[in-house]
Amino acid sequence: MATTHIDWSRRAPAKPGPVLVSFSGIDGAGKSTQIENLVVALNEAGLRVRLIAFWDDIASMRRLREALGHAVFRGEIGVGAPDKPINRRDKNIQNPFTIAMRMVLCLIDAVGMKFTVARIRKTLDADVIIFDRYLYDQLVNLGIHYRAARIYTRLVLKFIPHPDVAYLLDADPAAARARKPEYPIEFLRRTRACYLAISKNAGMNVIHAGTPQEVGSSVRRVLANKLGQSLNWPVPEFLTGT
Repeated sequence: MATTHIDWSRRAPAKPGPVLVSFSGIDGAGKSTQIENLVVALNEAGLRVRLIAFWDDIASMRRLREALGHAVFRGEIGVGAPDKPINRRDKNIQNPFTIAMRMVLCLIDAVGMKFTVARIRKTLDADVIIFDRYLYDQLVNLGIHYRAARIYTRLVLKFIPHPDVAYLLDADPAAARARKPEYPIEFLRRTRACYLAISKNAGMNVIHAGTPQEVGSSVRRVLANKLGQSLNWPVPEFLTGT
C-alpha cells in the first residue's frame, strides 16, 4: 500500500481552538496503539497534542465505581494479556438494576463532559486534543436490547458536545479478545453491535478492521481531511464511515 505524505503543519482549522478527536471501540480494538502512533505523527509535524483519558480525567467517582464493581460482582482486577487472561465482571453485568445505576452515572459523566469540553475548547496550549474513550464508551454499556436504554442514549447524545472527529475502531470480537482477554466473547459481540448503532447517531467515523498500518493510514487521512488538508483524491466513504 502506497504511503501518502500529509503536510500537517499547513492545517487551516475552520474555527479557533484545538481540534478535538476521540477514539472508541471494544476492548482489544487497538485504541492505545493508534493513539500513540497518531500522537507521534502530530508531534513530529510540530503540532501540540494533549491526551485526555476519559476514565481517569472525566469519569466521576472512578475509584468508588471500581471498588463497588469488584466487591459486588467478584470480578478480577487488572489488564488482560494473551499470556495472562483475566475474568472481569463489571460492565458486562447487565440487568435492569445495573442499567439504571449506569444511567445515573452516565448523566453525571455527561455533565462533566460538557463542562470539560467547553473549557478545553478555549485552551491555547494545544492544537489537537485526543480523548482516549468518550462518553460513547459508557453509553454502549447500557445495551440496545432495553427500550428505555435506547431512548436514554438518544437523549444523552443530543445533550453532550461531540468531538470534531470521533473514531470508532471496529474490530472482530474474537481477534480483539485474543489480544486482550478480559470479557466473554458474546459480550464483545453485543458491545460491538451497540457501538455500530450509536455511531450512526453520533456521527462517528467507523474505521474498519485491518493491520495496524492500514488502520493508522485510515485514521490519519480522516483527520487530515478534517484539518482542511487537500489530498490528490476525494476521501473515500470507507474513511468517513458513511
